[in-house]
Amino acid sequence: MGHYITIATCNLNQWALDFEGNRDRILESIKEAKRQGARLRVGPELEVCGYGCLDHFSENDLYDHSWETYGQILADPATHDILLDIGIPIIHKSIKYNCRIISYNGQILLIRPKLYLANDGNYREMRYFTPWNRPKYYEEYQLPKFIAKITGQNRVTFGDCIVETLETRLGCETCEELFTPESPHIAMALDGVEIFTNSSGSHHELRKLDTRLQLITEATEKCGGVYLYANQKGCDGDRLYYDGCASIIVNGKMVAQGSQFSLQDVEVISATIDLDDVRSYRNQKSASNQAVNQSSTYKAIQTDVELSPSSHVFDPTIIPTKTRPIKFHLPEEEIALGPACWLWDYLRRSKCGGYFLPLSGGIDSCATAVIVHSMCRLVVASISDPQVLTDIQALTHDPSFVPKTPQEIAEKLFYTSFMGTENSSAETRSRAKELASKIGSYHVDLNMDNLVSSVVSLFEVATGKRPIFKIFGGSQTENLALQNIQARLRMVLSYLFAQLLPWTRGKSSAGLLVLGSANVDECLRGYLTKYDCSSADINPIGGISKTDLKRFIAWAEINFELPILNDFITATPTAELEPITADYVQSDEIDMGMSYDELSRFGRLRKVDKCGPLAMFIKLYHEWSQPPYNLTAEQVAEKVKRFWFFYAINRHKMTTMTPAYHAEQYSPDDNRFDLRPFLINPRFPFASKKIDEIVKAINERNKEIDSNNISVD
Repeated sequence: MGHYITIATCNLNQWALDFEGNRDRILESIKEAKRQGARLRVGPELEVCGYGCLDHFSENDLYDHSWETYGQILADPATHDILLDIGIPIIHKSIKYNCRIISYNGQILLIRPKLYLANDGNYREMRYFTPWNRPKYYEEYQLPKFIAKITGQNRVTFGDCIVETLETRLGCETCEELFTPESPHIAMALDGVEIFTNSSGSHHELRKLDTRLQLITEATEKCGGVYLYANQKGCDGDRLYYDGCASIIVNGKMVAQGSQFSLQDVEVISATIDLDDVRSYRNQKSASNQAVNQSSTYKAIQTDVELSPSSHVFDPTIIPTKTRPIKFHLPEEEIALGPACWLWDYLRRSKCGGYFLPLSGGIDSCATAVIVHSMCRLVVASISDPQVLTDIQALTHDPSFVPKTPQEIAEKLFYTSFMGTENSSAETRSRAKELASKIGSYHVDLNMDNLVSSVVSLFEVATGKRPIFKIFGGSQTENLALQNIQARLRMVLSYLFAQLLPWTRGKSSAGLLVLGSANVDECLRGYLTKYDCSSADINPIGGISKTDLKRFIAWAEINFELPILNDFITATPTAELEPITADYVQSDEIDMGMSYDELSRFGRLRKVDKCGPLAMFIKLYHEWSQPPYNLTAEQVAEKVKRFWFFYAINRHKMTTMTPAYHAEQYSPDDNRFDLRPFLINPRFPFASKKIDEIVKAINERNKEIDSNNISVD
């Protein structure tokens, strides 16, 4: 007759250390799960305190506050009559663990610590926690006194166990454990676990979601079962955006999927599943034969929990949820939505007066402006959400403000400025002005030549020397210094205008957040001035490649109905820091000595594939010596050496880079993601000698081949 169970999982926009706000969002998700008829609710990893607390996890206060917050949740009658899986950090025997608590009707059934910790890239879990790397092992845990008063329990089971209800078995798998070679769901499935819950704190990277969902679907396609994936969503106070996408998968097929990007603080999805489908699926495989061969089993926490109250009678009103296709966004959509949601969370939680952007007329600042426009579009689309409406009215200090268009929001919260000099072209000034008009930002068009001249004159008075540009006969040192003066003065002006522009309009005294607009490739190469207008409060494109930004702008031109964007795509990328003459226009790619496509490849090989100069040369020789590149070994070697030289001499710039939205695996962000020295021998002499030896060997081999071919002819 079927064993139908309605289960729920969720995306929660938690904020690090916001215990009361996190508590309220957890409670709302539980209530919503019950409204949807669910008997099991799964939440994100470390949802009580927020996943991204970083070194705050070293503070004992955090664990006390987490228990106090959890006690309030447990004591609330609204959390009864549903099996709860809640993420929380816990100290056990003086050791800190990343845990899940399974509870029912105010009783703690199991505390399950994380077995395998994430410890690469943005993750430093082993800096804070200890892995419970003892599968199927368990102990007793002494509850805090005030929790014992709430539950009536003194001790509960702590360890790698499973929970058995009257109908089925449930097991936990936490985030990183899904990605490990020997994932716990395999052993649990062979021990009869039919429902797997996964609390996660997984962040967004371009093109990453398909990897995550592939692992989840493959888990139950291989083993059979029901997989509930919960995730945090939003900016919890750092560079990462957690991209939600809570999911319910049955036997490798998606039955429910939450949004990857949205402004909802609480999003609950549910599905009604038939346990008989799992049992039938498993009986078609060899799992039953393997299961009886298992020499060790999990401790099962026996309960009287009934997840399927109507399982003994047929109820025609209970209908299993149908499967559905998995939804993925295009990378261009990910750029439009992820950084926009991140910007919204950052703005509403910092309670500043809006954003200020130096809008140069180039594609990078253009992309940043369009992402802010996308944020405004999302707010308008979500204005029926009470929290979104409350937030926008608080930010604008207007309790009657109900925006109908993105431009209405931009007019109040987004400020742009073209800071021109005699080196700026009429085209870039015009593009910046028209884009600002189309998206509705409050735009200031100014010339800063007097300011630049004053600084140069000050230097001349102090030293008796006046620098001139290279095209007028100056040295490279003079040329670079004159460019840097303009760039750094724009940073000073940006912060001045960010503080005072709202005041000039009679707005709130709250200042603006300055947005940076240096892309990931320029950061990697160091093609920016230290403390120039790339220095800002936050940078929504600092982890996005130039190639992807161009694709995003082409997508936005159509989808956001902004024809002006085509002018940005077709324009030659230029810093406009040198004079324009009849014979010379500054070009970014010429200045860098490499193309943006080449930079992306260098970046991926360096960070993702962990290549040093020698390994990078070997890989690129195999790629670039073939069509359509047809480069010689010398040419490939020259490109590789040039990249590593400029990467090394500019590495120090990464120590001061503006905190940027993390979107690429090859981000060079020194402060969190890419921990490498900033004083390196830029010649890499040992590796360079090895490269030269290989180039010589290749050339000798090619001569030998050519000689043999001539002999044959």
